[in-house]
Amino acid sequence: MSALVFATDQGGQHWLSFRIGTQLYAAPLVDVSEVIRDGDITPVPGAAADLLGVRHLRGRIVPVLDGCKRLGLPALPAPDPAMVRIVMLAHAGQLVGVRVDAVGELLCSDGIDIAPPPPGRASRSDDPVSGVLSWQGGFVALLDVRRLCRLSGEGDHVA
Repeated sequence: MSALVFATDQGGQHWLSFRIGTQLYAAPLVDVSEVIRDGDITPVPGAAADLLGVRHLRGRIVPVLDGCKRLGLPALPAPDPAMVRIVMLAHAGQLVGVRVDAVGELLCSDGIDIAPPPPGRASRSDDPVSGVLSWQGGFVALLDVRRLCRLSGEGDHVA
């Protein structure tokens, strides 16, 4: 099993981009612990619709979310199933995986204005999109890991 492990970015201005469906998203690099290949996920009966299940990762049982369902996107087959990855996000001592269609590049937002999410979006208290970054003629939706993983504090778990 190969994995990318990321150094902690103290400035918070670096982001890991990834594609889910046709949209590009990014999570703060400081919250990304690693990226792993898609693998064995054990379904959890009665779980939320966007929870694919759990998987073992070096002695820990980690919940894995379906990025497409969590973000309310239409279900499309991944253009290249070999590119599907699980981005492991760490926040407040919790580790949560998010399945994405492909991992992109590292982005640096230094000197680039981050706009608020576009108006007219469905208003949700748990909307994980915290801003939008103009990037290479398009945009990247920036994610708030705490809201994406439905974590509200130090001792909370995935809801």
